[in-house]
Amino acid sequence: MNTNKNRSGLRLSHAQLLALKRWNTPTIYNGWEQITSHDIVKDAFNIEETRDFMPHMGPMVGYAITVVFEPSNPVHAQKEIDPWDEYQEYVASVPGPKIVVVQDLDKPRVIGSFWGEVNANIHKALGCVGTIVDGAIRDLDEMNNAGFKALARRLCVGHGYGAPVRWNCEVEVFGRAILPGQLIHADKHGFMVIPEEDEPRLLEAAIFMDNNECNTLISTARNSSGKSKEQIVADLKKAGEEFGAAVKEKFGRKGEWSK
Repeated sequence: MNTNKNRSGLRLSHAQLLALKRWNTPTIYNGWEQITSHDIVKDAFNIEETRDFMPHMGPMVGYAITVVFEPSNPVHAQKEIDPWDEYQEYVASVPGPKIVVVQDLDKPRVIGSFWGEVNANIHKALGCVGTIVDGAIRDLDEMNNAGFKALARRLCVGHGYGAPVRWNCEVEVFGRAILPGQLIHADKHGFMVIPEEDEPRLLEAAIFMDNNECNTLISTARNSSGKSKEQIVADLKKAGEEFGAAVKEKFGRKGEWSK
């Protein structure tokens, strides 16, 4: 049983989630790698390339709700019981903010789109901030107007045989397995799936690492005008040592430059 939830039923407060949204996903990663016991390559971000179709919206942060989709298969849309009602009840039952993670069983082919103007507005009304789908989206302008962010593989004209196949289950998108309820941070660089035990220290660690970079390596590099190459190299070496010492003092481990 999770004992770290606040009164809203979420593990982090709304204020904490908003604060996480102020930083890009690479910055969140830089903090996460200092506090996690997980493999920082295998257990973090998307392996396959994805595309942010709304980069102007900035990062999105939310808890995963999951659904599987197969637009090439007419069987799913011909069932006697309409799966959309039950699926929407599931979406509505989960506290927001939520990111809808859609596994498209037709990938790498793109046959149809789970997303368009109608579905984006419905999910927005149910507390969802956006989606990560390893298939397609359509109605791009209308999804923008709804304020519904999307990371996807490509655009598509039609919806195909659109119906949810199953939901509230483990899915795999862009090479990353995601479970319902996992915290996701995503932007134009890709997305991260945060292990639950790393959530409480994530924001503090990300802010510390960003400040540490600015106070050492970045400031030294930007103040190099007029110096000799030898002096620049010496200054950067010193700044790197200061950077690493600060990380070690804070987290008890050697820090890596974000580069």
